[in-house]
Amino acid sequence: MDNTSGVGVLDKAALVLTALENGPLSLTGLVSATGLSRPTAHRLATALEYHRLVGRNLNGSFILGPRLVELAQVADEDRLLTAAGPILTRLRDITGESAQLFRRQGDVRICVAVAERPAGLRDTVPVGSQLTMNAGSAAQVLLAWDEADRIQRGLKRAVFSAASLAAVQRQGWAQSVAEREAGVASISAPVRSPAGKVIAAVSVSGPIERLTRQPGRLHAPAVVAAAERLSELLRRSAGDPESPETP
Repeated sequence: MDNTSGVGVLDKAALVLTALENGPLSLTGLVSATGLSRPTAHRLATALEYHRLVGRNLNGSFILGPRLVELAQVADEDRLLTAAGPILTRLRDITGESAQLFRRQGDVRICVAVAERPAGLRDTVPVGSQLTMNAGSAAQVLLAWDEADRIQRGLKRAVFSAASLAAVQRQGWAQSVAEREAGVASISAPVRSPAGKVIAAVSVSGPIERLTRQPGRLHAPAVVAAAERLSELLRRSAGDPESPETP
């Protein structure tokens, strides 16, 4: 069976990406793995590097680039949002507080799903809201398991400390009290992709008067359980995309 598309440059670029699935390759290794000429392999690899589909490791060898991870995360977005709705609604009903789902995008976190408290004093965060990565329990969660250099950059602007992030990693959830907004407290826990990467944060937020200055004592178990349930549903749907599980 012919495994070419008829568009030569795309077929050759696909050869490069496929070869790099097995790990880092020098230019010589890339030539050997693809059967391309040295000038062609170099031209394609550097062009793909420009678009961040290919990167380099510390030794200068070619590796798969960060753009592929970003595209994979976007592909997971529909599954994430479909599964999140019922889980956030149940979390809201259990805690009596507004529940949100945040994803990081660059230097901000975006609210991508929400289940609002139906009445009374609440912390309203509309879908699409862009909030800082410098403060708040969701920001702590989205930063705590990031790469070391990004953690260091993030901490330079953050109101929380490295010790706070270490505690988040240890206990599996974060809390904040008046970090992002005066009078507001929140609790967040990580949602993980099927590969184990933290891709989102489930949060509950509300006034300090109800959540107290130790909101984790009240709601951390429920928030962690919701985040773990969402992570589990993503794992199941990735294993059988035609038959997604429901909460």
